[in-house]
Amino acid sequence: MRGHYLSRLLISIIFVILAAVVRIAAALSPDGLSLLALKSAVSDDPSSTLSAWSESDADPCRWPGVSCANVSGYDYPRVVGIAVAGKNLSGYIPSELGSLLFLRRLNLHSNRLSGPIPAELANASSLRSLFLYDNSLSGHFPAALCDLPRLQNLDLSRNSLAGPIPRDLRSCRQLQRLLLQQNGFSGEIPAGIWPETVNLVQLDLSSNQLNGSIPRDLGELDSLGGTLNLSHNRFSGKVPEALGNLPSTVTLDLRYNNLSGEIPQEGSLANQGPTAYLGNPLLCGFPLQVACAERGAPPAPPGTAGAGAKGGGAAAGEEKGRLRTGMIALISAADAAGVAVIGAIVVYVYWRVRDREEGEGCSCTGKGKLGGGGGGGGDGRCAWWCAAAEEAGEEGEEDELDELLRSSAYVLGKGGKGIVYKVVVGSGVPVAVRRLGGGGGGEAGKQQQQQQQQQEQVRYKEFAAEAQGIGRVRHPNVVRLRAYYWAQDEKLLITDFISNGNLAAALRGRSGQPSLSWSNRLRIAKGSARGLAHIHECSPRKFVHGDIKPTNILLDADYNPYIGDFGLSRLIALAGVNDDLSSSSATSAFMGGALPAMKPAMLERPNNYRAPEARVLGVRPTQRWDVYSFGVVLLELLTGRSPEMASPSTSSTSAAPAGDHVPELVRWVRKGFEDAKPLAELVDEALRREVNAKKEVISVFHIALACTEPDPEQRPRMKTVAENLDKVGS
Repeated sequence: MRGHYLSRLLISIIFVILAAVVRIAAALSPDGLSLLALKSAVSDDPSSTLSAWSESDADPCRWPGVSCANVSGYDYPRVVGIAVAGKNLSGYIPSELGSLLFLRRLNLHSNRLSGPIPAELANASSLRSLFLYDNSLSGHFPAALCDLPRLQNLDLSRNSLAGPIPRDLRSCRQLQRLLLQQNGFSGEIPAGIWPETVNLVQLDLSSNQLNGSIPRDLGELDSLGGTLNLSHNRFSGKVPEALGNLPSTVTLDLRYNNLSGEIPQEGSLANQGPTAYLGNPLLCGFPLQVACAERGAPPAPPGTAGAGAKGGGAAAGEEKGRLRTGMIALISAADAAGVAVIGAIVVYVYWRVRDREEGEGCSCTGKGKLGGGGGGGGDGRCAWWCAAAEEAGEEGEEDELDELLRSSAYVLGKGGKGIVYKVVVGSGVPVAVRRLGGGGGGEAGKQQQQQQQQQEQVRYKEFAAEAQGIGRVRHPNVVRLRAYYWAQDEKLLITDFISNGNLAAALRGRSGQPSLSWSNRLRIAKGSARGLAHIHECSPRKFVHGDIKPTNILLDADYNPYIGDFGLSRLIALAGVNDDLSSSSATSAFMGGALPAMKPAMLERPNNYRAPEARVLGVRPTQRWDVYSFGVVLLELLTGRSPEMASPSTSSTSAAPAGDHVPELVRWVRKGFEDAKPLAELVDEALRREVNAKKEVISVFHIALACTEPDPEQRPRMKTVAENLDKVGS
């Protein structure tokens, strides 16, 4: 009997154990087991990010950082996204992640992961985006990743990867972004693969140990945009003429290599400034100030002494040889058909334009000898361009310019970016004139004067190209740059004048005016989003604004918004009139319209609209920063509170943790939604009476919170933001 009892007890124990094992196996899907492999591979999780990943939870789709979707043929959701970035995780990437067959996005960037990238990730055949940058990964580039048929975004930058770049990249036909900068890749760039990567729009191979010649077939990247960055490597030989076949909007960065010979001037290569070639002492020819011995000196930039010009007025000016390199360059005509006389800025120095065809604009670059008259260019597109004379006897005209600017009845603003005046010109058209100031001068020796003139011409060429690119951005919700004036001792920007101040003043309330209604706030939000989306998506270089805040959103009499100060920081740096921006390192950062990297002086300025990642020294602004700043502006529109003054009752009790750069307003609104506070406690007091707008207000709150996600990869594009706002109230 006793033996029989023990046997039954043993069977019962075994049954319980087997049942427990079966229950655990049934509770966790195969995707859940793969995720637990990642948790096991993490040796240090200082913020306990993965603590909620547990086999006792039957639904891994509820785990932090995991996203799922329903897939046809399965009765449970499958894992499609993993996002645990910026958590200081230590450990390695397990091969088991390759078994996540429906994984589309793997985001493990900005951690402390080490070891190789497992080749088994290529088994995750649905993978579209792989973000592993800012870790300590080592080993070679896994060639197997090129077998992923849907891979679009691959960012392995800022790691310790080494070895060659695999020729298998030719298989990545869907690849749009390949970022491998700041690693230890070596050897030559494989030739013959780039014509196959027909969808590639971004390529950065900078700061590696790549050598050999630059492949000619890089010029066949027809979809490329922004900057082709090959800087800080060991490339040698000549700059391939085939790179001139790249789209005209592409900017090259070939700095700090061992390139030699004359710089070709074919196609888009002719659009590059000298900063593209810095640190290559054996290069010569335009745009560098280094003559090629076998062919003589490079061609002189527009406007330098000795350049030929046509027109009777020019000849007389050449004999005097003292003409100032000052000019007004017309960016475009007014959009209306017929005559658009913009007016006179100073006596004898004016610019005007007449549309040659209805609805068409005109772009004058001011090529030719300064001091002359006549048509601009040889293509007949421009009606007039004008030049400023510099003669000792015309000091009164310079004084009149100063007098006009100083005596204007409306000084609109004054600060580190110059003085802004309202000036009525021509037939009564008001414009805004921003005076940037002078760029130097004074007495100097003859040789030093020649060097200054050469530097001035290089700066002018880059400034003119940038201004013309900004001037081509046309949208009903973007302040238009109409013209610029460039001289050694005076630099002006002429833009549209917007009559009703800025959003900051409207939100704070102005004497005799009621508070902004919800309909006006929604109009401002929608229009601003459309304008910023246009800057991001449709401008010639897909620009970044970099300084979105209420003072840079201007309003007309009907409360239609206009994005202002677009491109201003770029132009100030290129003009060399601002100590914070005008150093050579700042100017060299303007590759393809990119804003300069953040400097200590910029970080010290209070700006509560800036994204958290923007507080890192040396990081360049991105479109994701603009999205975050716009989200903070939306929250200010909704709550009526500035970012640093969210609530009198909470400002003293919910101080930000050390190192946390999230604006108080963002934190306060998020906590309000988490605590399910009544909407009346969050919205501006002026909106509480508009009960019919409750659903619309809540929708805009959700859009604003999406824009202010801490992880920039989680923020929507401005195009999506604009589309979602347009749906509100419609």
